[in-house]
Amino acid sequence: MTIAFRKVTVLGTGVLGSQIAFQTAFHGFDVTSYDIDDKAITAARTRFDELAKIYQGEVPGADTAATEAAAAGITLTTDLAASVADADLVIEAVPEVLSIKRDLYTKLGTLAPERTVFATNSSTLLPSDMAGFTGRADRFLALHFANHVWKFNTAEVMGTPDTDPDVFASVVAFASAIGMVPIEVHKEKAGYVLNSLLVPFLNAGMGLVAGGYAEPKAVDETWRIGTGAPMGPMQILDVVGLTTPYNILANGGPQEQKLAEWLKENYIDQGKLGLSTGEGFYRYTE
Repeated sequence: MTIAFRKVTVLGTGVLGSQIAFQTAFHGFDVTSYDIDDKAITAARTRFDELAKIYQGEVPGADTAATEAAAAGITLTTDLAASVADADLVIEAVPEVLSIKRDLYTKLGTLAPERTVFATNSSTLLPSDMAGFTGRADRFLALHFANHVWKFNTAEVMGTPDTDPDVFASVVAFASAIGMVPIEVHKEKAGYVLNSLLVPFLNAGMGLVAGGYAEPKAVDETWRIGTGAPMGPMQILDVVGLTTPYNILANGGPQEQKLAEWLKENYIDQGKLGLSTGEGFYRYTE
């Protein structure tokens, strides 16, 4: 029997967390967004207002009234207990660091009602690496969104061997209800479908730049001209934000960690985090 989700909490108000919250609110769900401090909450409010304008220009039927109502209707809080106290579904979109996610789920397991389903938006980590920390392995799975959820609207649903099939089916139905195309992943795979294809591609682009073989612009031009794709790997990385790929690389093998250190020294430590900060591999502000 499928579960009806009405109250949804999104943990993390970064680029993707904000998009997930807004997309869910836009489709009529009661949404709460949580983050760790007031600075993050203030930034999230700005993101929601910006998303309202983007939807007006890019989403059919997204008029001013509907988008502004979606933005205004999202409850923002720094109180973790309050954010999940009456949640039907909690979508976690915190930094891609296993220890952070495990610590959070340990807290959530005692704070959320027994009925609440937990879903991780992790892009590369296996849900089974976190399931034992949730206190409800049967009601836990992965629900992975791609950046620009209103346009690149896949939602990969991947459970563990312990996930209740009814919970899996309910999350698939929820994904459809918020305008996503559910991609059912039948067994655990690090990177799911999308990032199993995307991450090696992005790492290859960074490797070419880090190794001194070509500049970011040349790498991107080669890919765009050669394939007809709208963006090259370095452009995609700037849109995603460089913190996420750094976290993924830093938790990889020796080669990935070396690339992570290069990314940190040359970009992150200099405040070049991508499009959101005005500069990454490209500069977006004068």
